[in-house]
Amino acid sequence: MIRTFLAAAALLFALQAAADMTANPAPRDGSHDFDFEIGAWKTHLRLLKRPLAGSTEWVEYEGTSVVRGVLGNRANIVELDVQAKAGSRIQGASLRLYEPQAHRWTLNFFNVNDGQLTSPMAGEFRDGTGTFFGPDVFNGKAILVRFVIAKVTADTYRFEQAFSTDAGRTWEVNWIATDTRS
Repeated sequence: MIRTFLAAAALLFALQAAADMTANPAPRDGSHDFDFEIGAWKTHLRLLKRPLAGSTEWVEYEGTSVVRGVLGNRANIVELDVQAKAGSRIQGASLRLYEPQAHRWTLNFFNVNDGQLTSPMAGEFRDGTGTFFGPDVFNGKAILVRFVIAKVTADTYRFEQAFSTDAGRTWEVNWIATDTRS
């Protein structure tokens, strides 16, 4: 009787543990999610001329992105250098750091035009797509920023940034970069 009870209890415990694992899977080690990007890339960038102003005019840029892994690729630095036909140029970099306790990445962008480090965005990759969010300020207004990285082909990736002024209910895409491996 006791043996039957213990066996039934063990079975119930195992079933509950399996249900818990399905509902709350163990966090995934994403420390090498950006390994695919290490190297040199040709970059085509479309930038919305006046974000959050009802603008539909885009500026096209061409240039390069170079991604270098550091600390065993659990961090990396992206150098972006693109120029528009009209002459405007964007030179910036992103420091991306993996937080092992939180199982997430932070993205920290800065550019040489203003010398400012943006507020970090945090997120992770799921099913091959990276999604990152963070608060920021644009033209004196608090906004939420979303950044999505998606595979197009084995050697092409799309990077899309969007702003929200209503806590993420609606988004305006303002930055679309397509990187192709050099």
